[in-house]
Amino acid sequence: MTLRPLRTADAAVLAQAYRDNREYLAPWDPLREDGFFTEAGQAEQIARRLGGLAVGTDMPWVLAEEERIVGTMTLSGIVRGPFLSAHVGYWVAGRMQGRGVCSAALQEALRHARDELGLHRVQASVLPHNAASTAVLHRAGFTLIGTAPSYLRIAGSWQDHLLYQRILH
Repeated sequence: MTLRPLRTADAAVLAQAYRDNREYLAPWDPLREDGFFTEAGQAEQIARRLGGLAVGTDMPWVLAEEERIVGTMTLSGIVRGPFLSAHVGYWVAGRMQGRGVCSAALQEALRHARDELGLHRVQASVLPHNAASTAVLHRAGFTLIGTAPSYLRIAGSWQDHLLYQRILH
């Protein structure tokens, strides 16, 4: 399993990964149009993420098992200046759940955030009933900093989220 930067050429394989995990991810994701699950839809998403990389606001990776993508990890909303912070978001394929894949990838992303990007803090938000993601954050040393009511529109409704942070220095 490797954590590597997202590439333009990943569109077809990433679309397949999302199709394979569509039902599994549905409770944790925003509602998605059918076009999101196509190669063209993923090409559009990738272009957006790589645009963020170019201007320094995003750092997108994929979790790859040989030529197959089994998840993503993204630092987004990177802020410089006195804040030096980012938000992390991730998912891993249902069949990979419970193997430590996401925990290992998150540790690598945090190392990159600190050592390569010079960030001081990374924040994550999680649905209160997402025990697997909460466990990943705890293993990575994140601490709970609060609750955000109606924070994100997930699975078609505005849902509360728990907010976590990890101070990197």
